Amino acid sequence: MPGIAQICGCDALRARDKRRRRGGDRNHAEMSVAALLAAGALACPGFASAQGSTQLVTVESFGGTTAALGMWQRSGRCWRRVAGPWAARLGRSGLSSNKREGDGSTPTGTYRLGSTIYGIAPNPGVRFRYHRLVCGDWWDEDPSSRTYNTFRHVACGARPSFGGSSEALWRITPQYRYFAVIDYNASPVVPGRGSAIFLHVAAGSTAGCVSLSEQRLVRLLRWLRPAARPLITIKHA
Repeated sequence: MPGIAQICGCDALRARDKRRRRGGDRNHAEMSVAALLAAGALACPGFASAQGSTQLVTVESFGGTTAALGMWQRSGRCWRRVAGPWAARLGRSGLSSNKREGDGSTPTGTYRLGSTIYGIAPNPGVRFRYHRLVCGDWWDEDPSSRTYNTFRHVACGARPSFGGSSEALWRITPQYRYFAVIDYNASPVVPGRGSAIFLHVAAGSTAGCVSLSEQRLVRLLRWLRPAARPLITIKHA
C-alpha cells in the first residue's frame, strides 16, 4: 500500500484547470492540493488493495493497543480522507499477521465489512441491513463447531450447541451497542484462525476487534454504503 501523503497529479490538474476556467489563481489551486497532501488528506494513485471499493476505512497502528483510524472516499484514481484520523483501540496483544483463536490480537490485512450491522440499541440510521440484538443471539467462537465464526440465534434461555468462548451478543454493553463485522476468516472459515472480529464501541483494549468512541462509530456506520463495497485495512504504520 502506498504512503498516504503522495503526489496527486490527477487532482492537481483538475483543480488547476477548474481555477483557470473560472479565471482564478492557478497557484492558489495548486497550493490547496499541496496542503491536502501535506495533511495526509489525499492519496494517489490510490490504495493497491482497494478491490473495486469506493469507501475505505484505514487502521494504522504505531504499536501497542492504539491506532489511528481514517475514512476515505475514492474519486477517480485518487482517495480523499473524509474523516479522521481518530483514536481507535486494538486487541490487547496488538496486531498480528498470524492470528489464532483467543490470542488477543487484531489481524492485519484488508477485509470486506459484513452485509449486516448489529446492535443492542435501535438502528441509528445506517444504510446497511440492521439487526437489533435480542436474547438468543450468539457469535459462534468454538473452533470445533461446524458454524464457527458465524452469527447464530438459539431459543432465548437455551444452551447453544457450540461452546468455547462464544459470545452472548445481547449481553455485552457498551461494546455491542453497535458493531460492524470485519470479514476476517470468513471465506473460507479456517478452524482456530480467529473469530468475531468486529468494529465496535470502545471500552478499552479489545480481545481482537477494532473499537471507536460511540459517537464516531455511529458517524462511520451511517457513512457506509453497500454499493460502495466498503473495505477496512489494518496495518502497522
